[in-house]
Amino acid sequence: MKQPIIIALDFDSITDTKKFLAGMGGQKLYVKVGMELFYKEGPGIADMLKSEGHHLFLDLKLHDIPNTVKKAMKVLASLNPDLLNVHAAGGRAMMEAALEGLEAGTPAGCSRPKLIGVTQLTSTPPDMLRRELLIEKSMEETVISYAKLVRDAGLDGVVCSVQESRTVKAACGPSFLTVTPGIRLPGDPAGDQARTATPELARRELADHVVSGRSITGKEDSLKAYTEMLKEWESVRI
Repeated sequence: MKQPIIIALDFDSITDTKKFLAGMGGQKLYVKVGMELFYKEGPGIADMLKSEGHHLFLDLKLHDIPNTVKKAMKVLASLNPDLLNVHAAGGRAMMEAALEGLEAGTPAGCSRPKLIGVTQLTSTPPDMLRRELLIEKSMEETVISYAKLVRDAGLDGVVCSVQESRTVKAACGPSFLTVTPGIRLPGDPAGDQARTATPELARRELADHVVSGRSITGKEDSLKAYTEMLKEWESVRI
């Protein structure tokens, strides 16, 4: 497995990103670039990170008509990311189109990047499903339904909370990836995340990767926080 901890680079400039990376002891990391940084810096941020040897999760959560997503994925594949995502709510046809675009855009001789579907955001509390999204099923039932749709579309896994990871594995198979955001060290504030967990719990719940931003990037000693997360993760033997 590549590094289990994916660090969310939730910065608004390449300058701040470089400053953070400079304090990480020269390690080759698994990092996530989301909308904030990508929209500010464009494809150049991906080129910089890959040239320095980091693994890259492009967290752009595409959700549009199938043809648009297909063309966008073809372009994004040329940036050589390791992982990309779409919203599962876009439906099976959209996800299949995304996969087609990704395969078409992957340079000859390179492995296709992994593609995963977002089930429900970890900022979504269960009551919001009913009150705002008009989804009457429970959070777990909704996530599992989306996960099966993602699997049937041929994608590699899902973004889900730690609380659903084990159930997703049971429903979709042990090789189906679960990438779990909302990861905090004990005592860290939850922020805008409704469903958080520690690295230890995530490992026990069979997550393949965990995503953490502020619990690492917001610390005075980010390298120490990252090392503590790795230690927690590695303390659990599966």
